Amino acid sequence: MKKLIVAMMLVAFTFAVAYAADTVTYENSKGTVTFNHKVHSEKMDCAACHEGTPAKIVVDKDAAHGAVCKDCHKKDGGPTKCNDCHKK
Repeated sequence: MKKLIVAMMLVAFTFAVAYAADTVTYENSKGTVTFNHKVHSEKMDCAACHEGTPAKIVVDKDAAHGAVCKDCHKKDGGPTKCNDCHKK
């Protein structure tokens, strides 16, 4: 029974990762921000960004410059300068 549950969890996890978009771009007057979901999902668990069932996250300026992106980047060594993310 445990093996069946583990197998089902692996299938569900694989589907969730495969289903998520690989890259998302955000157009901005400071330059386009490209978010690579695959790279982020390889480095951390879904729960780091998605509460509960993984779903699309709405990212606005305040979220990106705060808890959703920049705070995590500061903690884990990701890019934090404007031109690191915003590309013209």
